[in-house]
Amino acid sequence: MSLDEIEKPERYCPGGYHPISTGDHLSGRYDVVHKLGFGTYSTTWLAKERTLEKYVAIKIAVAGADIREGKILNTLAFSQPDFSEPISRLIPQVLDTFSLNGPNGKHQCLVTEPGMMSIAEAKDASYSRTFRMAVARAIAAQVIQAVVLLHHRGVVRADLHPGNIMLHLPHNIDRLSPEQLYEKYGHPTLEPFERLDGKPLSHNIPSHGVVPIWLGKDSDLVSLSEAKVFIADFGESFLPCTTQRYYSNTPAVLAPPEIYFLLNEPLSFPSDIWTLACTLWDILGQRPVFEGFNPSSDWMIKEHVDSLGKLPSEWWRTWDGRGRWFTEEGKRISEGAGRSLIDRFVDSIQEPRRGSTAEIAEDEIRALLAMFRGMLAFQPDERLTAREIMESEWVQRWALPCLEVA
Repeated sequence: MSLDEIEKPERYCPGGYHPISTGDHLSGRYDVVHKLGFGTYSTTWLAKERTLEKYVAIKIAVAGADIREGKILNTLAFSQPDFSEPISRLIPQVLDTFSLNGPNGKHQCLVTEPGMMSIAEAKDASYSRTFRMAVARAIAAQVIQAVVLLHHRGVVRADLHPGNIMLHLPHNIDRLSPEQLYEKYGHPTLEPFERLDGKPLSHNIPSHGVVPIWLGKDSDLVSLSEAKVFIADFGESFLPCTTQRYYSNTPAVLAPPEIYFLLNEPLSFPSDIWTLACTLWDILGQRPVFEGFNPSSDWMIKEHVDSLGKLPSEWWRTWDGRGRWFTEEGKRISEGAGRSLIDRFVDSIQEPRRGSTAEIAEDEIRALLAMFRGMLAFQPDERLTAREIMESEWVQRWALPCLEVA
């Protein structure tokens, strides 16, 4: 077991996590069955609602923190219902909210539908790190639909990535009792929390950490009928009509280039389009379009130029790091270095499927690359809109037909 699978016990402190154990009863209606995960500002638990006997996800924020995503989700829920029910299922409903008073303070709680696994988790579980092409197309279509819905309702998603795109759990899981759930997926694995000096734990720290349950499967085992997704974790989302955002907490390999060059211009819908392109590439391929381990801003800009060509002239002049990799004309200093967008497409999306029935035909490749280039324009106002992506040749000819038979 990796220590990364369990939150650090020192986070259970005043202002930190609320101590939870399996078997706890919350708000008079939820029985905690297992842990789903944790993040910087919350832990998330699988619980069974007593009256409806449905499994739910309960996110418990650190003490004193507001769960901002609840406000965004409620904004979406109370917006004009101008999308069909299947598309609305791409955005989670707030099933309940309540608060808990504990030894570390008062904690806000948000109840939503649990997911089977994220796209990132499915790929990490697979040796091939790919979905079947029809499955990838269907998932991509839904993610695009979700962004269309969000932008239509004035919301910038701001932090879309494969880790917060969740596959739906099958409905029949609600028929399982907690004991039957344990028989199928395993009992909770408990790891004791102990002080290094051997002294007893404080009352505000649980005696054990719980390893999150694994409800999913390898990406290459996901069937087309299972390829139903929803977008989770709206903590970074915002409405640009009321909020000006000049920074991005999106992972660096997915963040748009304007965060480096347009420091005085607020982010808006085009920043989502760049991140959406990177996310779609990850869904379709084996590797991300831009790569880097804890990368610097210079490294990421280098990745963008390698893939897409020279920056706009004003950006190029202000990029002090350009001389490390490129001539003033934008050519690579080291001959043979760098990978174009087409090279990356072959390496990540085409090559893993080479020789199989899922190999991508030339007309689909052309349509895909045209869509990606339109989404990855350097200047934000030159990128495709979410609606234009939805109307693109690739979505209409390849992605939506796969979704319709899913």
